[in-house]
Amino acid sequence: MRRSPAPILDTDELERELKVRRQEGRTVALANGCFDILHVGHLRYLEGASREADILVVAVNGDRSVREIKGSGRPVMPAEERAEMIASTLWPDYVVIFDDSSPAGLIERLRPDVQCKGTDYTESSVPEGALVRSYGGRVAIVGDPKDHSTTEILGRTGR
Repeated sequence: MRRSPAPILDTDELERELKVRRQEGRTVALANGCFDILHVGHLRYLEGASREADILVVAVNGDRSVREIKGSGRPVMPAEERAEMIASTLWPDYVVIFDDSSPAGLIERLRPDVQCKGTDYTESSVPEGALVRSYGGRVAIVGDPKDHSTTEILGRTGR
């Protein structure tokens, strides 16, 4: 049976939805990223993140924050399209777009039980790790080794 794409919600809608899910006793994991050109590393990251809690929220960086993080010429695709692609994968339950260069504000509002980061981090190097641990959450490092990179793919294409 084919699964429908995950809903793409704004932060207020997502906050209300997660409140209901938590009242049902469900746990929440948050994964975030630019997801500028979807590649197998992203899929493995999302698959690993989905195993960390009952519900997976994927936060997609907005266009302004991608430019701040990755530089001019990025993103390749607008946030709405990147969010739609992520929502169409197997793992997310919800997708949200956020405009800050850091997910800290979103984490503060949503308070996920688990913040998932890729293997280019360690539990102690996750910038928002202290925030997550401050309210009793945990950090999980998920996905395959960081052998895939949108920046590298774009470099191979001469972009």
